[in-house]
Amino acid sequence: MELQGRYWWWPVVLVLVHFGMNGCFGCWEQERIALLELKASIVNYTDEYYFPHWDSVDKESDCCEWEKVKCDITISRVIKLALNNTIYWSGESGGGWYFNASLYLPFEEFQYLDLSSNSILGWIPNEGFERFFTLGKLEVLHLGDNSFNNSILQSFSGTIASLKELHLDFNILNGSIHIQDFKAFNNLEELYLGGNYINDFVTTEDSNSLSKLQVLDLSDNNFNARILESVVAFPSLKILNIGENNLEGSYTTKELGALNNLEQLYLDGSSIDNSFLHKVGVMNSLEVLSVRNCNLNGSLPAQGWCELRKLQEIDLSYNNFEGILPSCMANLTSLRVLDLSNNHFTGNIVHSPLPSLTSLRVLDLSNNHFTGNIVHSPLPSLTSLEHLSLSNNDFLIPATMSTFSNLSKLKDLLGMLPTWLGNMSGLNELVMAKNQLEGPIPVEWCKIVKLSFLDLSENNLSGSIPSCFNSSYIRSVYLNKNWLSGPIPCAFKNNSNLVTLNLRDNFLIGNIPDWIGNLSSLSILLLRENHLEGTIPHCLSNITLVASSEKPIFGGFWAGLSSYQIRMPYLKTKSTNMKDWNPTGDFMIDVSETDEAEFTTKNRIDSYHGDILNYMVGIDLSCNKLVGEIPPQLGMMSTIRAMNLSHNSLTGPIPTTFSNLKLMESLDLSYNNLSGKIPPELTEITYLEVFSVAHNNLSGTTPERKNQFGTFDESSYEGNPLLCGPPLHDCTKIGPPSTMLVDHDGEDGGSFIDMAVFYISFVVVYITVLLGLVAVLYINPYWRRAWFNFIEVCVDNCYCFVVVHYRKLFNFRLA
Repeated sequence: MELQGRYWWWPVVLVLVHFGMNGCFGCWEQERIALLELKASIVNYTDEYYFPHWDSVDKESDCCEWEKVKCDITISRVIKLALNNTIYWSGESGGGWYFNASLYLPFEEFQYLDLSSNSILGWIPNEGFERFFTLGKLEVLHLGDNSFNNSILQSFSGTIASLKELHLDFNILNGSIHIQDFKAFNNLEELYLGGNYINDFVTTEDSNSLSKLQVLDLSDNNFNARILESVVAFPSLKILNIGENNLEGSYTTKELGALNNLEQLYLDGSSIDNSFLHKVGVMNSLEVLSVRNCNLNGSLPAQGWCELRKLQEIDLSYNNFEGILPSCMANLTSLRVLDLSNNHFTGNIVHSPLPSLTSLRVLDLSNNHFTGNIVHSPLPSLTSLEHLSLSNNDFLIPATMSTFSNLSKLKDLLGMLPTWLGNMSGLNELVMAKNQLEGPIPVEWCKIVKLSFLDLSENNLSGSIPSCFNSSYIRSVYLNKNWLSGPIPCAFKNNSNLVTLNLRDNFLIGNIPDWIGNLSSLSILLLRENHLEGTIPHCLSNITLVASSEKPIFGGFWAGLSSYQIRMPYLKTKSTNMKDWNPTGDFMIDVSETDEAEFTTKNRIDSYHGDILNYMVGIDLSCNKLVGEIPPQLGMMSTIRAMNLSHNSLTGPIPTTFSNLKLMESLDLSYNNLSGKIPPELTEITYLEVFSVAHNNLSGTTPERKNQFGTFDESSYEGNPLLCGPPLHDCTKIGPPSTMLVDHDGEDGGSFIDMAVFYISFVVVYITVLLGLVAVLYINPYWRRAWFNFIEVCVDNCYCFVVVHYRKLFNFRLA
């Protein structure tokens, strides 16, 4: 016993040494080699890939620290690999690649694998997903947004008992699928099949397959109303999305009642029968119901849906409902989110059933025909309200809204800017764009210290921007398209969180302040169409302009897209983990109604909304009165994607440092007084879609027609008389230098004579002739006598002419 007690710790030491050699000094060598082989196999298919930088040279490189790789911190084994969006296709390389399962088998501790959005067409023979049965710890498998067909279901013949979440959405599955196709997944809890072409899901009541399924996404397929009969076979189902299908037809209370465990039901974009809301009351466990854009019409029924006592969120927006709100809505006392927007509801809000909904945190009544005074309405009694949208109704503007003490988001009140908003210290989003608001921005608003988003664009606001308006939380400011005047204030001087500053289309004057260069988070700066003067500050190059990606995000957008909108509803079936989604925490916020930025290039305005602004970085200083040279330091803004300095009075050369702007997609320097040659190094900017240096005083040859510069036509260079080369005229045909100037509007000068040169030359010629005449008369006596005789004769003749005609005139007057 003593001997055993003395040496019991040796196995522990051996285990620690084993893991120390393999874990403490980085990832396991066989897994590092497997990752490099995986990368090589993918790269061999095409040159069009965005694969993370995995170091194959440095053998000391720890693969656990590589991008898209996650290891277990205890044993340093790879447990997660996210290779989504790794390969992209332009159509020139064949359009897809084939999966090889054997490359993933060395990762025995795999828990998560994401291969979505990679244009996978299928798999190498005998190397399909049936090989994954050895990965006994795999729980999440993302295969969405590829080109798998129904054969992938047969490929899952081997049991993957550990799998809990499977994504096959946005592939080309079609026709009928059977529940037995998923018999390999005994523990599957989430199944995503949205965005395919499936028209039937065959289930049997006696089948034990998918018995633990809790989340099922069948949206955007070809199902009909009978799909409800199929999903009854899943006794554990809690979340069901069957939106974007043709679900017309009658539903029996028996079918709906069989889904008594369902907690969340999404029917968005489907065509459903009006009787649905009458019968849905039997689904007594329902907490979330969304029938957004389902072609429903008529009045809301006074029974059925009002019996859902546990309902916390309901979305009835974008339908054709009309009439008043039924009184039975008062039964929905657990309701926290109510969206009735974009319908035809009427009635006075004062007499609505809303006072009973005391748990409401989000209320959207926009784009209806409600009437009444907000203060006299039940709304002030909703003390938990945080998000209130009332736009495009017939409400009266209140004199105060102090009762809304918890309100954090307010949208679209019409009239003068109310000063009482300054008392709402908890407000964090204020959206009043595109109304007829007038007057100055109240200084009382400076007390809104938690404001993070401000949009007062496209109104008739006047006066200066209050300098005390300096919320440290603010991230986006939209004051564009108003009548604001005065200099740019120092209101946002010390705000390190500011991402978007849009002051375009106003009457701001003065210089661009240097403190803008200290805004470390700034991504979008729009000062177009003002009366700003002075030079461009060198410190603008200090702006980091941090983006979320280093890949080109627009591609051909600049060439032909005028508006790109991303809608992010509260359920995103393509990538959202619906099981983890909290119905009481994530509200129905439409991103397309928040962030927006417009960039003007070549007299066209491109508007960008929503999520895409996370990647968009740019500066627009066009249509001002800026002078001086373009600071070469602007070439250090390596992440910038759009720069517009057109329609100013800038002089000097185009900085050669602009060649460092590798991600630049739009560069507009037109309508200035720039001179010198176009730097040939600009051809290194391979993502450039829009380029214009038209109407300047540039000379020399145009850049070599390679990369993107081979796509630019004559309009990119016109208005530069001394510029030649393709696509302009040949340089051998260029004429002598012209004295003709170009004005700031790009029109030719109205005169061919430089008046300053004319005056100087006239004086010089006059003096030269006079001095030459004196010199000749002094040197030659004969010419001198002849000249004075000539002068004497001229004087006598003039004297006689005056005397004779004076006498005649005098005698004529006496007569």
